[in-house]
Amino acid sequence: MKLFNSLTGKKEEFVPIIENKIRMYACGPTVYNYFHIGNARTFMVFDAMRKYFKYRGYEVTFAQNFTDVDDKIINKANEEKATTEKISEKYIKEYFYDAELLGISKADSHPKVTENMQEIIEFISSLIDNEYAYIVEGDVYFDVSKYEEYGKLSKQNLDELRAGSRVEVKEIKRNPLDFALWKTAKEGEPSWETKWGRGRPGWHIECSAMIEKTFGGTIDIHGGGSDLKFPHHENEIAQSEALTGKPLANYWLHVGFLNIDNKKMSKSLNNFFTVREIQEEFDLEVIRFFLLSAHYRSPLNFSRELVESAQRGLERLYNAKNNLGYLITHADATLPTENEMELTRELNSFIEKFSTEMDDDFNTANGIAVIFDLVKYINSNIDEHTSMNALKTAQEILAELCGVLGLLAKKDENSLEDEIEELIEERQRARKNKDFKKADEIRDKLLAKEIVLEDTPSGVKWARK
Repeated sequence: MKLFNSLTGKKEEFVPIIENKIRMYACGPTVYNYFHIGNARTFMVFDAMRKYFKYRGYEVTFAQNFTDVDDKIINKANEEKATTEKISEKYIKEYFYDAELLGISKADSHPKVTENMQEIIEFISSLIDNEYAYIVEGDVYFDVSKYEEYGKLSKQNLDELRAGSRVEVKEIKRNPLDFALWKTAKEGEPSWETKWGRGRPGWHIECSAMIEKTFGGTIDIHGGGSDLKFPHHENEIAQSEALTGKPLANYWLHVGFLNIDNKKMSKSLNNFFTVREIQEEFDLEVIRFFLLSAHYRSPLNFSRELVESAQRGLERLYNAKNNLGYLITHADATLPTENEMELTRELNSFIEKFSTEMDDDFNTANGIAVIFDLVKYINSNIDEHTSMNALKTAQEILAELCGVLGLLAKKDENSLEDEIEELIEERQRARKNKDFKKADEIRDKLLAKEIVLEDTPSGVKWARK
């Protein structure tokens, strides 16, 4: 398996620190609003990577943080006359709701800034003690000049960075490139006590501290969107490696930008879309398919026409799945196929073809192309005269390859109705046992599936919204 390492600027053989185990961290959302389609691409890529690594036999430990202390959260709290805690809790919940609809699984851990404040403070204190950071009027800054390799991720040298830097309004730093590790407390903002005064952490320090706490050393993969390469990831490297003397991560992976109708997404251009807004027009599995249809490092253009094309492509996969299901249901189980061995061998060859493409820097675009080749082969070589064994082999391989990418996840209509009936029966048992809390939870679960219940004298009736 090869991955493109942003740190070295080239594709490299992937060799984990511990054989068959992967420790992976990806930067998560700042929780002050619903996440937008550009965020969705990054979150989905690392979710799909995790799924693929597991498919290839690796044991994966994946962490994705929540930034729950930030200027944007504070501003949102002031707008809504709420606490920052309520704002962050609300949008963490909304994140999980949208992520689930996109087929994004929960990480093994989702560390929050507020739950790791002691570790962040201790990290900053160690940087101060080792003279990598300094205090000015209650603020703490990292001294970039003390870290000789600063700029190695973004491939810029200090002189170039200084020449391009803006003059800060608050000109108390030793160097324009020095970045904040700690900000002194302002009235009405959340703050924590330290030996250098009350305040809150800067953005960059949180990931370094949480990686250290979660993994306790160098990790295999650190990732995020391309926009995080500089300064966020550059600063993470500087503060972590200055303190520990060890690499923060061996492989740095960055997801390409997403444009809207060939323009950069921007609220000022009125082309800024949240996943919640897109869901009003498109099924989110279509969005997942669309976002995975390009190589993760490539820029991707989002337009209605392209998404509609993706919708048709996903329909082709579902048609193949449903056709196989129909043939299996109606096939003669005793029917032999003269070329069954050859057919099975050809079907299995698509597994290796798929892995070959995906092993080449997680190329989902080519992986999906292999799946369509599989569908084409199935449509041309499998029919009502095919043996049950070959039919089931085709069904299993299609499900296996699509499942790696989180596709074809919807249940068919019959199995969905069975699940609904089971939940209704479970709710009735809960009501009978006077466990009304559980009954309400089941009702809410069904409502999330757009199933509305009506309690009538003749029993419970349900309908789709």
